Amino acid sequence: MAHVKDFDDWNEAKKRIHKTDPKVFFHVREVWWCSLGVNIGFEQDGKSQKFSRPVVILKTYSINAALVVPLTTRGKKGTYYFDLGKVSGKNAKAVLSQVRFIDKRRLIRKFDVINKDLFEKLQSAIIQINFT
Repeated sequence: MAHVKDFDDWNEAKKRIHKTDPKVFFHVREVWWCSLGVNIGFEQDGKSQKFSRPVVILKTYSINAALVVPLTTRGKKGTYYFDLGKVSGKNAKAVLSQVRFIDKRRLIRKFDVINKDLFEKLQSAIIQINFT
């Protein structure tokens, strides 16, 4: 049976998020809960009432926008998953094929930081999968 996606609830949440003006400051390597929403097909969805999932900040473009990679705690394997080890006590993998640009209004709460060496390996894996 196909998973039913609640686009109507996400659309209402997205309208509320758009109206906010959060005083958040984010930096490269940080891990945040992020309202990614309900997306199409195989695109990574957020979960819960906030339609959220963890992301790693890959690049900041301004005080308002960033490039992120979503995380999963499911035991997925394969070329498109990068093992980050424990993130806030849970085994986490970056979903390399789902890198995306976000506005800061989607960011909910910072909860961890990836160490520099691991972050550089993550960057290399993203480049390898998406640009070579």
